[in-house]
Amino acid sequence: MRTAPTILHLDMDAFYAAVEQASKPSLRGKPVVVGGLGPRGVVATASYEARVHGVHSAMAMAHARRLAPNAAYLIPRFELYRRVSERVMGILGELSPLVEPLSLDEAFVDLEAGTAPGAPREVAERVRARIRAETGLTASVGLAGSKLLAKIASEQGKPDGLMVVEPGTERQLLDPMPVRVLPGVGPATGEHLRRAGIGTVGEVALAGESELVQLLGKAHGASIYAMALGLDSRPVVADRDAKSVSVEDTFDVDLTDRFRVRSELDRLADRCVRRLREAGRSGRTVVIKVRSYDFSTLTRSETLRAPTDDPGVVRETARRLLEAVDTANGVRLLGVGVTGLADFTQEDLFAQAAELEAEQVAEAAAVRAAEELAEREAADPAAPPAPAAEPARTVRWMPGQDVHHAELGAGWVQGSGVGRVTVRFERPTDAVPGRVRTFAVEDPALEAADPLPLVP
Repeated sequence: MRTAPTILHLDMDAFYAAVEQASKPSLRGKPVVVGGLGPRGVVATASYEARVHGVHSAMAMAHARRLAPNAAYLIPRFELYRRVSERVMGILGELSPLVEPLSLDEAFVDLEAGTAPGAPREVAERVRARIRAETGLTASVGLAGSKLLAKIASEQGKPDGLMVVEPGTERQLLDPMPVRVLPGVGPATGEHLRRAGIGTVGEVALAGESELVQLLGKAHGASIYAMALGLDSRPVVADRDAKSVSVEDTFDVDLTDRFRVRSELDRLADRCVRRLREAGRSGRTVVIKVRSYDFSTLTRSETLRAPTDDPGVVRETARRLLEAVDTANGVRLLGVGVTGLADFTQEDLFAQAAELEAEQVAEAAAVRAAEELAEREAADPAAPPAPAAEPARTVRWMPGQDVHHAELGAGWVQGSGVGRVTVRFERPTDAVPGRVRTFAVEDPALEAADPLPLVP
């Protein structure tokens, strides 16, 4: 623990949704939900206006639509999010050589290692102002003598706030908080502590280390107890490069129903992909972990042809791996991970898939044309060859997608269906919402486009 609040934790506010609002004037101040829009999609981020209705990240998109039917539901645009993230991380890098990114929108900074002038609070205020000026977005910042307290402080300061935990006030902040605020206390550990009558961080501290060790084991119990006292000596590690991304859950009651096991595996796969995307990465190998009722543990893995961050691909691969595991006697723990990380992202995967599909379609069309020609020649060798048919143009427009019209310029898709697509034509720099037009989905004047910068 440091004697001065020189560890800074910065967290962009509702990052994906805030980027969408900043780039679309018509959505500013309105509920926005970003995530998978399919029947099994989940919420990646919800704007604060949507959170008022109970929408939150990791919620099933179908449930979110019931809670906030009038919100704007958009696909993620990771290319733009990465671009904004690089700008933010560049600003933080000017404060100190020790910057530890946790995701696209979150990082620790060790101010002691830097040369930024002024007290920590002044530095934090300047960096927040600069981020707003250069991206149009807001960030919440926590300052403390440890990573644990700095992260908690930034969460307490949300949205668009700054909180400083002064030395000597750590317990005053921590004691009333629920135990789940502590790193390492997930749903299973939290429930285990609740059954022991421990619901707050202060109660963890009062229980004592020996009781925590007895309840949770030596390493876990001692770690949770130290965190409850506000003791955290973890350093800020620059250029942290994760080798894998994984999630797992331990169940209070062993799972014996095969359908329930598959359902939990799907949920874990989706969580794993969300973490993968937050890090701006993709992976080549999918791994599952299954711990049985007797604590025996199996892992199974499958390496894909190319890196992916597609939840459907990870989910289906995990399911295939599970088929080779006997779960009849009960499952105590399930986990899903992705290794072999790369900087490929979903856009790359879509491009690869589109190229492969185009090749397959072209090959099939060539085969059919050759067969028809052979049939005609067999029936009438003197007949002239028939003209080749024009391939049908298949277009799918997704809500939130960037487009460009030959006459009307830049815009984004509000929705599509029944052969029509509705586009709002506006730019991030516009002061008022843009006009809306509807076109045929195959209108040749309309094409997909790259995202425009938030700030010129």
